[in-house]
Amino acid sequence: MSRPRTAVVTIAHGRHEHLRGQGWGLLQQTQQPDDYVVVAMGDPDIADVAHEQHPDALVVELPADPADLPLARARNAGAEAAVAAGAEVLVFLDVDCIPEPTTVERYAAVLASDLASAPVVACGEVRYLPAVAHPRDYRLPGLAERAEPHPSRPAPVRDAVLAGADVRLFWSLSFAVRTPDWRALGGFDEAFSGYGAEDTDFGQRLAAAHGELLWVGGAAAYHQHHGSEVPPVRHLHSIVRNANVFRDRWGWFPMEGWLAEFEARHLAELDPATGHWRVKT
Repeated sequence: MSRPRTAVVTIAHGRHEHLRGQGWGLLQQTQQPDDYVVVAMGDPDIADVAHEQHPDALVVELPADPADLPLARARNAGAEAAVAAGAEVLVFLDVDCIPEPTTVERYAAVLASDLASAPVVACGEVRYLPAVAHPRDYRLPGLAERAEPHPSRPAPVRDAVLAGADVRLFWSLSFAVRTPDWRALGGFDEAFSGYGAEDTDFGQRLAAAHGELLWVGGAAAYHQHHGSEVPPVRHLHSIVRNANVFRDRWGWFPMEGWLAEFEARHLAELDPATGHWRVKT
């Protein structure tokens, strides 16, 4: 199979310097993406930032409430724009992620090889960068030496491809999928509104379709440091809402650690009458 037309898709609201970091990383690729699609969620300045380094970037403007960003809908909108442009392989990168130089090439090569007829989703390792004075300090060679691996996810060596037995480890920070498989899986389910569980649902639907999760060496993404809230209380309502949607579909609750933290802080509770979580008023 010839090299497939490949698009990189990212979604963003704010995080302009991190988007610049990702754009810098794409310029270092051994195989440039054919298209770079950036979905601006309620942020009209994203287009100018994306076009600084990538004048031909396709920017999709998506109205959004900054307090409840539509992550599933935004990824779907980005994929739709990429497919309309002719993409055969979709590479999704979180806005905080800088791809290593071979990431696009490795994703495209693995998904261009002979694979099973069932859907295949490829994931690269995500490694975490330390805090710096300014995100521009990440835009230098040697990120691999500065980044730390995630303690509970596979870290395949370069050129290795490992079968992933646990689809619960899928996450959307960095992954790739062929366009027909994306269509077969239905993209991200927009019943998951705002933050939380849309990744886990996507993995479950991959398993339900008898698909395969692959961990791809040489396709790492380096996660730029930013402040985070643990547990993410500002997403309390969407996490509780989405956890209930997921449980009704799959029979178990995702994000159990966060739900337990919310309960410990008297922010949410499990209603024994309904079997659903609810936000305490």
